Amino acid sequence: MKIVVIGLGLIGGSMAKDLKFRFFADTIFGVDNNPVNAQLALDLKIVDEIVTLDEGIEKSDFIIIATPVNATISILPHILDKISNQIVTDLGSTKEKIVDSIKKHPKRKNFVASHPMAGTEFSGPAAAISGLFDGKTAILCDIENNHEHAVSLVKYMYNTLNMNIIEMSASSHDVHVAYVSHISHISSFALALTVMDIEEDEKNIFNLASGGFESTVRLAKSSADMWSPIFVQNNKNILTALNNYIDKLQELKILIKNHNINEIHNIIVKANRIGEILNK
Repeated sequence: MKIVVIGLGLIGGSMAKDLKFRFFADTIFGVDNNPVNAQLALDLKIVDEIVTLDEGIEKSDFIIIATPVNATISILPHILDKISNQIVTDLGSTKEKIVDSIKKHPKRKNFVASHPMAGTEFSGPAAAISGLFDGKTAILCDIENNHEHAVSLVKYMYNTLNMNIIEMSASSHDVHVAYVSHISHISSFALALTVMDIEEDEKNIFNLASGGFESTVRLAKSSADMWSPIFVQNNKNILTALNNYIDKLQELKILIKNHNINEIHNIIVKANRIGEILNK
């Protein structure tokens, strides 16, 4: 099978690596609007050949869009205009606005909206790693709007990557990821900005940073190009999640201000239950 990966950063590059290594594809074309990234992906043997977008569409049996979500909305209608019978999927962290952008397109059934829940705080082709998706969850959205063979191919891809597949609506997806993914990044960005505002001497940050701070602020190193459009596209759900989060912060703030150690203890114990939930 010949496939094209559009967007050769962490997610697209990592996927290309494993799909070739695990014999899902025999030829992988790459598309990236950054010539430095395109050349690096070629040098690192992440892709076999760099092509233009239209060349990639024409030469491939299967099209994977691994761009920031604003770019996905921009190029997806063009891709569907150009395909014959090829299957298309995207890897974006928002889904509802993406599927809405092509809901009346005559080739809508060829596009499978998907989201592999995996990643690191790093970006670019050099960040691509094998095994990134192993054991993680892939979400397929609104598959009732797809050809059966399109869904089967995308499921086969995620099975090749050793991912657990779940299905849901695009709207449900965006609600859930606002809480389990998007708000985590917002919290990390806010914490990083807070500490940097207070700590004039940046050396103190690095000297005093321990495991707790480092793990909490890790996501603050994530790509602005990727996350800015995610926050805009999923703003309604993110604002709801943020309001709930701010309420919890305010509750803790009042308890700390009032030296209410018993209630602080109870809240921490209640929060500890997340470990049981995540380990199920």
